[in-house]
Amino acid sequence: MLKTREKDAAEKKEPGLSKTAQRRQREREQRYQTILSAAETLFAREGFHKTSMERIADAAEVSVGAVYFYFKNKEDLLVQLLDEIGFRLRALLGDEFKKAGASLTGFERAGRIFFQEFCGRYPEKVAILFRESVGQSPVVEERRKEIFDKLTADVLSALQRMSDNLGSNYKSRFSAEVIAVSIMGIYERVAYEYLFWQDRSRDFSAIGRDAVAFIVGGINNLFKETACT
Repeated sequence: MLKTREKDAAEKKEPGLSKTAQRRQREREQRYQTILSAAETLFAREGFHKTSMERIADAAEVSVGAVYFYFKNKEDLLVQLLDEIGFRLRALLGDEFKKAGASLTGFERAGRIFFQEFCGRYPEKVAILFRESVGQSPVVEERRKEIFDKLTADVLSALQRMSDNLGSNYKSRFSAEVIAVSIMGIYERVAYEYLFWQDRSRDFSAIGRDAVAFIVGGINNLFKETACT
């Protein structure tokens, strides 16, 4: 099993490692990422259940043994992919909240980033997160839940900071939590409905704008007094 990215990064900084050892580490990380990328493409295009480890090895141009060296099984590959995708999505949304100083503008920008950049530029990642990881083993479901829990917690934190910045309270003690859960539900549902069920990718930018307007209106409505950006 490949060491975590954090451990790899720490080891690369150790002065005792020779150049040869550092090169081998880089090669292992590159091979790991190549296999992960191949699996992502195949899971998204052909489906998780229809994709074999042999097919992944062929797409990554490595041996089947090499795939099993880095990943215990196909489920392990899916879990690692979820971790990578969840990390990227949290970073994208979090950056927008920070740039806008936890305001309604931040939620507008985060929504645009999700619908236009994340869904628009990374349809395979969207397929893994919202379609291929659904209804899998308890291990996969638990990891998926962890990712959505973290994303929801990020949104809730931004909502609480916005309330503090504006000096305005929500209508009830549940309002911010309900909004955070609803935002993640809207993200997931709209992406699934218009990218997979209806394949309306050409209209998705406009659809995303409407979804963001709905989210911002809902946030504003649950303040005791109308919030301002």
